[in-house]
Amino acid sequence: MNILRTALIACVACAAGPASSVESPIAEADASGIFSEARRLCHADGGQLWGQSLCGPMMLVDPGSRQVIASHADAQGALKERGNVFAGQLPADAIVANTAVDWSGTRWTQLLWPLPQNLSRRSTLLAHEMFHRLQPALPIIAPTEGGNEHLDTLEGRYWLQLEWRALADALAATDAGAQHTAMMDALAFRAERHRQFPAAAQEEAALELNEGLAEYTGVVVGNPSPATRVQAALHDLRAHVADPSFVRSFAYATGPAYGLLLDQAAPGWRSTLAHRARDLGTHLAEATGAPPQTDVTALRAAAARYDGPALRDAETLREQQRLAQLEHNRARFVTGPVVRLDLRSMRIEFNPNTMQPLPGRGTVYPTMRLTDTWGSLDVTDGALMQSDWKAVFVQAPASTDPSLQGPGWSLTLKPGWSLVPGTRNGDYVLKATP
Repeated sequence: MNILRTALIACVACAAGPASSVESPIAEADASGIFSEARRLCHADGGQLWGQSLCGPMMLVDPGSRQVIASHADAQGALKERGNVFAGQLPADAIVANTAVDWSGTRWTQLLWPLPQNLSRRSTLLAHEMFHRLQPALPIIAPTEGGNEHLDTLEGRYWLQLEWRALADALAATDAGAQHTAMMDALAFRAERHRQFPAAAQEEAALELNEGLAEYTGVVVGNPSPATRVQAALHDLRAHVADPSFVRSFAYATGPAYGLLLDQAAPGWRSTLAHRARDLGTHLAEATGAPPQTDVTALRAAAARYDGPALRDAETLREQQRLAQLEHNRARFVTGPVVRLDLRSMRIEFNPNTMQPLPGRGTVYPTMRLTDTWGSLDVTDGALMQSDWKAVFVQAPASTDPSLQGPGWSLTLKPGWSLVPGTRNGDYVLKATP
C-alpha cells in the first residue's frame, strides 16, 4: 500500500513460519525509529481522541522477502529477539498489507516497508493503521458494508466530486461566513446524491465509519497543529481525484474533512457514534442545524461555483468509457466461460482505487492476491468478486484441459484440490479430491 492505503485486506489468523536467518532488508535502527515515532504519536494523543491508547504491537514487513521487524514479541514465539526489536518471517500464505492483523497469537498494526519519507504522510499512515488495530474495541456502530456502486456512475461521481470541492473550500476558508456557505454546499451535493441513490447513505456510512474514521484519526494524531491537520485533509481531498474508481476510496477524502469540520461545530460528536450508524455528513448537518439546499435552481447555482459544467462534461465522457468496460467485463466474467472459486476462509489483498462494480454481480478487481483453504490466486488482469464475497470468478483458459493459469491469473492449489468441469460448457469449479 502507499500513503493512503492502496491495498486493503480481510485477514484471519495464520500460522507462524520459522524465523529466517537471512538479514532483513529493513535496518533495525530504521525500524526502531519508526516504532519510536509511533510511540510519540500515541503518547501525545494520550487516549484523548477515542478514550483508549493507540499504542500497541507493530510490525514492519518487507513485501518482497516477507521478512518482519516487530516492536514486540509475539505470543507464540515465532519472532526472535534482536536487540530492542524482534525479527522473523511471515509464512507464504499470509497476506501482507497496511492493516491490522491477528498473527501468531498477537494483534498487530502491520505496515509495508518502506514507509513514506514525507513526515506528515508517514505520521498520518502510522496513526491510521494504529486506529484499525484498536477499532474493534471501540463503541462505534456501523451499518453493513455495501458496494457503493453508485460512486462509479456519472451522477454519483459528479455529486461526490462537487462535495469534495466544497469541503476543500470549507476547510480552507478564512472567515466563518465563507466556511458556512461551503459547508452548506457540500451537504447539498451529498443530499442530492443520496436522493438519487436511496441506498447511498447507508452504504457510504459503512465506509466512512471504517476507513473515514481511520484517516481522520491519522490526520488528527499524525499532525501536530490545526493548520497542519487542515493541510493533511486537503491533501486527502486532492489525492483521490485521479482514482479510477471512488467506490472504496472516497471515505479517505471525506472522513478527515467532515471530522475536522465536526470538531469545530460539535466537539463531542465522536461520543455519538455508539448510538446510531450515520454518515458523517448527517452528523454535520445535525450539528449545524441547517437543512441542505434541495432546490434545483439553487443546486445548479451552487454547482457552478465549483466549475460544475466542466466537471459534468468530463464525467459524461468517462461514463461512455465505463459502459463499454461493463460490457467487456460481462463478456469475460458472466456470459463467457469462467473458473469459479468458492471462498471459505479468505484473505485478500487488493487496490481499492481501481475496483470496477459490475451491477447485479459484484465487483471486478483488476489486481488481487487471494488465499483460502484450497490455495492461492494471483490476478493481474481482472477477477470478479461475487457481491456476497462467497465466490470469485476468473476467465476460463482457452485450453480444454483444466489449467491452473489463464488470462491474467494463476492458481496454486494445495494437495487434495483440483479443477473439474462446471455445469456450463467451458466452465470449471473447485473440487476437493480424496
